[in-house]
Amino acid sequence: MHAEDLHVPERLIAAPAAGVFRSAPPEVVTSEGEIVQEGQVLGSIEVTGDAVPVTSPHTGFLMGLLALPGERVRPAQPLAWVRVIT
Repeated sequence: MHAEDLHVPERLIAAPAAGVFRSAPPEVVTSEGEIVQEGQVLGSIEVTGDAVPVTSPHTGFLMGLLALPGERVRPAQPLAWVRVIT
């Protein structure tokens, strides 16, 4: 088996910028184990008074957040993970 043949259904959602992570309110973001849609906003990164949205590039089951609300994050840092629906 070659690494290129592996089909891992989990995908990470990364921070689009450096700043302070704020998760979306519970009525916007589903809880762990529920489905998020491609393009769905999961939170934002506060950058010098501006907010950069964090969206899911995948449709799948939200498995968990990897950053806490209020945590300072760096660009490309994993913030959440989803199990992709194929």
